[in-house]
Amino acid sequence: MDQDLLKIRVQRCIVWISVLLLVGKFIAFFVTNSVGILTDALESIINVAAGFISLYSIRLSSRPKDRTHPFGHGKIELISASVEGLLILTAGGVIIYEGIVRLLEPTGLGQLDIGIWIVAIAGLINYLMGWFSVRIGKRYQSIALEAGGRHLQSDTYSTIGLVLGLVLMRLTGFYWIDGLLALIFGTVILVTGIRILRRTTANLMDKADEQVLQQIAEVIARNRKEEWIDVHNMKTIRYGSFLYVDCDLTMPWYYTISEGHAACDSLKHLITDAFSGRVLISIHSDPCKPDYCPSCRIKTCAYRQAPFSHPFGFTPQELVLNDEDRKENKE
Repeated sequence: MDQDLLKIRVQRCIVWISVLLLVGKFIAFFVTNSVGILTDALESIINVAAGFISLYSIRLSSRPKDRTHPFGHGKIELISASVEGLLILTAGGVIIYEGIVRLLEPTGLGQLDIGIWIVAIAGLINYLMGWFSVRIGKRYQSIALEAGGRHLQSDTYSTIGLVLGLVLMRLTGFYWIDGLLALIFGTVILVTGIRILRRTTANLMDKADEQVLQQIAEVIARNRKEEWIDVHNMKTIRYGSFLYVDCDLTMPWYYTISEGHAACDSLKHLITDAFSGRVLISIHSDPCKPDYCPSCRIKTCAYRQAPFSHPFGFTPQELVLNDEDRKENKE
């Protein structure tokens, strides 16, 4: 199955299951009158809203690049995840407010037994959906699916605490615990929203992905060819599940255009295969200079002016350096 279609189907299932869980949690609230359960229900509203936003963003990000969007539509997933983070922050603030009100004015609760069972079952389903969403999101580089999955998992952790608190209230009759639970889980939800926003903001600002650079460095180092004297000035940008890579490749100055093109193609295919083909690469070819001879491993070079001593390192730190940076480091 095409991975874009798979992501859409996964998100569609998550959305409709979230709608059913939302209905169940509000039923539990009306039965029990517990503000703790209300916090869970309010977060479910966020789950549903964020789910529909993620579904739309995943559908849009799967569209191919066109004349007006030469880099594709992948960044919509970052916008979607940012909106979800804002919604989570809003829900956290509302929950904390309700918790303070209920803590100051505790009220009696209704049928806690029914509410506890509904919330516990909903929490288990949430965790399974979140685990699957994160797994698919990591496998296919979908930040929308991964952010949604993390949100569902954090919802489950708060549900566990909520159930324990409800059981404690059921046993002790201390109704102020209800408000305390709302304060605790409202804070947890706020932290989750902040973490999602920090990550999406970093990606929207095209922050370098150290994990991607590390993977590229390892692949190049394992499959290094003699004519790849140096790979540098590398930039990587992720748009949804697509990765865009730009770099410079230094090769022998006496190579013909055809030989240089073949060397660039071999590097291009190596990186593309490492990321399952979902990569667009632009490689600029540079000719070597006499001071590159100590780092050149071509044994048959007729123009060598110094013996080989050590190659350029293919590490994430080395890959991103440009020529000016290297000159400053030598000085």
